[in-house]
Amino acid sequence: MFPYILLFFSVSFGPSLSMSTDTILAGESLSGNQTLISQGGTFEMGFFSPGNSGNHYIGIWYKGLPQKTLVWVANRNRPMSDPFSSELKLLQDGNLVILASSKHQIWSSGLTSLMPNSTSGVLLDSGNFILRKTSDVSIAWQSFDHPTDTWLPGAKFGFNKLTFERTVLVAWRNLDDPAPGIFSAFAGAEGKAQYSLYKRTEAYWNSGDWTGDEFRHQRSVMVENVVNFSFVSNENETYFIYSSVAPYNLSRVVLEPTGLLNQLVWAKHIQKWRVLWTQPTLECEIFPFCGASFDCNQSDTPLCDCPLGYLDDPKLEDRLGCCKRRNASKCSGDRKDKFFRMPNTRLPKNSDWFMAENLEACRLLCLSNCSCSAYAYTANCLLWTDAKFVVEHSADDAISRDFYVRIAALDLKEESKKRGKPTSNFITAAVVVSVTFLVVLSMSLVAIKMRRPAYAADDHLMHFEYRVLKKETKNFSEKIGEGGFSSVFRGALPDSTPIAVKKLMNQSQSNKQFLAEVRTIGTIQHVNVVRLRGFCAEESKRFLVYEYLANGSLADHLFQKDSNTLNWKTRYGIAIWIAKGLEYLHERCRDCIIHCDIKPENILLDSELEPQIADFGLAKLVGREGSRVITTVRGTRGYLAPEWISGGAITSKVDVFSYGKLLFEIISGKRNIAELNSDMRDYLPLQVANSLAKGEEVLPLVDRRLNGQVEMEELCRACKVACWCIQDSERDRPTMSQVFQILEGVMVVEKPPIPRTFLRLVGINESAA
Repeated sequence: MFPYILLFFSVSFGPSLSMSTDTILAGESLSGNQTLISQGGTFEMGFFSPGNSGNHYIGIWYKGLPQKTLVWVANRNRPMSDPFSSELKLLQDGNLVILASSKHQIWSSGLTSLMPNSTSGVLLDSGNFILRKTSDVSIAWQSFDHPTDTWLPGAKFGFNKLTFERTVLVAWRNLDDPAPGIFSAFAGAEGKAQYSLYKRTEAYWNSGDWTGDEFRHQRSVMVENVVNFSFVSNENETYFIYSSVAPYNLSRVVLEPTGLLNQLVWAKHIQKWRVLWTQPTLECEIFPFCGASFDCNQSDTPLCDCPLGYLDDPKLEDRLGCCKRRNASKCSGDRKDKFFRMPNTRLPKNSDWFMAENLEACRLLCLSNCSCSAYAYTANCLLWTDAKFVVEHSADDAISRDFYVRIAALDLKEESKKRGKPTSNFITAAVVVSVTFLVVLSMSLVAIKMRRPAYAADDHLMHFEYRVLKKETKNFSEKIGEGGFSSVFRGALPDSTPIAVKKLMNQSQSNKQFLAEVRTIGTIQHVNVVRLRGFCAEESKRFLVYEYLANGSLADHLFQKDSNTLNWKTRYGIAIWIAKGLEYLHERCRDCIIHCDIKPENILLDSELEPQIADFGLAKLVGREGSRVITTVRGTRGYLAPEWISGGAITSKVDVFSYGKLLFEIISGKRNIAELNSDMRDYLPLQVANSLAKGEEVLPLVDRRLNGQVEMEELCRACKVACWCIQDSERDRPTMSQVFQILEGVMVVEKPPIPRTFLRLVGINESAA
């Protein structure tokens, strides 16, 4: 396994706290049953073990309640086995860390650039644990900025317009395991006054506009003179915040492992938590509470039923059967399919919308698409092109609509047989309907084509028509890049905003799969990740539209002779920022995104020479096999982890390997691929590993254009972490969060071994090395 040690601890550990207090000072630690208690005695912080798990964590809970109620967990992914041999410690450099029984770090607050004895830790009566700077008493870090499943009064739940980061609540896996579960709550992006609930990557509930009439009414119902909610928006951030009307009342908002978001208040007279409000209000709204394509009726029994329940199937198995038959049916151009109207329903999510004249035109659109399983008509035509929807009955006229579920001809014939009704009249009528349908459909499609806008919003993305992209790129005349599976063209929006349009080659995914992946990529927002603005998907044409970065790629600055030389400070900053971007993709997205093609060409620089990772998520769009062939043949084999060649499991550690190779290029200004084609003894990674093993200087291996103007401590860190990143076994490589902590000086590593692959290539005896 990848070894590391703390930068700021020696053989002896600092003193433990000897009495109950709300403060921990530099060098002090907690272990065993020792705790911090807030000044007013409301909250307590220390080791705890949930349920019967036997695992231990550092957390914050309400003090004095009959049952321990957790509000925050530090190491939710890294439990400890023994609290008495583990420590929560405030290091001399100001960082709060957790040391397991083996005395290695399993969690850190991750602060950087702090002076010795620069912070003290305080547990406040709000439930917020803060690291306070000793110089000016400002907050350097706080647990309110890193919530787990609970939102407390006074904490902000919002969106930072400068860093593009959102507050996220992630439910526990279950009542005995605080590890991240499948449900999460996100504040609205780009300053939107709303928040949403997700199951993995699929939204199942949205608060609606906080300032709108519907949610204004909802707030009045939720508050009940117990808590005050407000929404704040300024140039730096937007956020929700709430407080208790009576300061002594305990209140919390929790995302439960079941997917329900609950507001709870402590009822002293019964010594229990009372639910003030719940969202979603009904279990039917949590997909798939009943399962795909089921009719979920909260006010009836059974709760879950098939939309074809009118077939009077008496058993659940029969209801399941009717759903499966309908979902598995093929239309094959047959116009016998009909629609079952379900009135007073709350429309499912994940629909595609089209412009249509009226309800009939919308019906014909669905009927013409073999993948369409349901439709509804509001101001637009909404189509559902898969079976993954849950239909919920609603008595609210403001949100209820008619929902039309497609019934395959197979089910109609079976129903007719069961009820003894002939089908001949229907078959004869179908011929007439077919002719009429073709005429009306043709007219409708022409009208829709003429009326449809050039591009339309799809969540946070723009949906571009091919003809528009062709115009905005001047017929794709200015190519600014080319890769194994794409070409990139420069363009401009009507408001003169520059864009980069990527044309994907050899696209084999279905339109539905492509759109699903693109929408997932579109939710990713990080200061070191290129922003996807929109897409185009027409027939076999696939385009991605990005914001344009004026300074080109990192490769342009490292390898072109006429480019300006990046100084060491800029290079080292670029290395740290790339590591942070990859850590976000690997560890802080709802689903881990593996880039699979990290190289200088895929690192773009903005006007301030700060890097942004491009082409993230394309591995999912083109598939693993496509990436494997492309990266081998098209000039990036110098960045390939051994797993690609051996056929091993592909994890995020393939990006760590590629990052290590990239880091060597940042240090040397030379391409890895060029050295692979020469004498392996001149291969920079091997030279660096040899120099570190022998205690020799690595300065001679740095880019000569820097004239030796480097920070030696930073250079040594970069060389060590680069060598660890390219180890043969993925288990020996660090994670990207460990990489940037090493680069920032929070952690330090041992001398890396020379990878066995290098030793075999140059014929060195491994034991001698």
